[in-house]
Amino acid sequence: MKRILLLLMATGIWSSSLMAGSREEPVAAPVSITIKNPSAIARNEEIVEIPYARLKALTGSFKLINKQTGKEIPYQLAYEGAPQPQLLLVQVSVPAHGNVVITAVPGKPATVASRTYARYVPERKDDFAWENDRIAFRMYGAALENFPAENAHGIDVWTKRTSDLVLNRWYKTNDYHHDNGQGLDYYHVGMTLGGGDIAPYVNDSIYYPRNYRTWKVLDSGPLRCTFQLGYEACQVGNTTVSVVKTVSLDAGSQLNKMSVQYTLQQGDSLPVVAGIVKRTAPGTILLDEKTGIAGYWEPEHGADGITGLGLVLPVYQGAMQVTAQHLLAKAKASGKQPFVYYFGAAWNKAGRYTSAAQWFAYLQTFAEKLAAPLEVNINQ
Repeated sequence: MKRILLLLMATGIWSSSLMAGSREEPVAAPVSITIKNPSAIARNEEIVEIPYARLKALTGSFKLINKQTGKEIPYQLAYEGAPQPQLLLVQVSVPAHGNVVITAVPGKPATVASRTYARYVPERKDDFAWENDRIAFRMYGAALENFPAENAHGIDVWTKRTSDLVLNRWYKTNDYHHDNGQGLDYYHVGMTLGGGDIAPYVNDSIYYPRNYRTWKVLDSGPLRCTFQLGYEACQVGNTTVSVVKTVSLDAGSQLNKMSVQYTLQQGDSLPVVAGIVKRTAPGTILLDEKTGIAGYWEPEHGADGITGLGLVLPVYQGAMQVTAQHLLAKAKASGKQPFVYYFGAAWNKAGRYTSAAQWFAYLQTFAEKLAAPLEVNINQ
């Protein structure tokens, strides 16, 4: 079984029944799932989370069928690092103020080509890299600290103009700073927050921890990849702080979800900033404290094109500012519960967002969707 699973990971093809643990007993009874869109925004290929514990009748291999169209719907069982499924992830398109009815029926589901992927990259100085069918990212590990001239801290962005998963190929050929027709890594991070990282912020200073020390892949496709990075404790003001970052990226999304759990030796909360590195040449900036959106349309990077960056902070109550080096969103993080926000990027040469106005509109729509999540009703 291990060799089979490794082959599936290498080819990027998954069967939902394999992800469920290859259970062969039939579904006890048909299950009807209604997904309702309460908003005036059409939801196209959106990933819906359904707690697996709510689906008590799904005891075996099953397919999901769109009742209106009769077509099979792709899904993923997300384990979130646990031995049993925690979530049923379903990819649906729901019209504004409309609904979709899905029926779970016994049977082997169709294979789903993986559209997300995440892995530790020991061959490149402890990188941790991840991607979906639109964009790719990486964060830096301990080994890079042994090369001071190369060391970097924040989130790196790899731009793509293909829906193919490219990380393994690009690392193997080691030419990802050159556009080979699929995209490239021209984004410069250095000792900054890069494309949306977070760090403690005390007395107008960012306290960068050392690069990550531990990693764990919780899920790796086909519709969502999720992983955790752990950092060693560091001194921030008069307290010692350690952090675990959980990042997830859905197929079809430009933005990641970041869930940050701080452990504080003293106190109950910690001032932090999520940020985007700012270039010296003029770019276009959006800071909207009311909606919790920070957007940046970078200056053109020669023939490489333009990268758009963004942050979305739900229920935001902080202040935003532009410094000489960053766009910053200030906030308070609790030591008792995760601090959650979204970060991501887009590339003008991918063709979806070719102007600041289009990119900022995407960020605003993303925030509106978060405020009006799709509603799920289960009949079983």
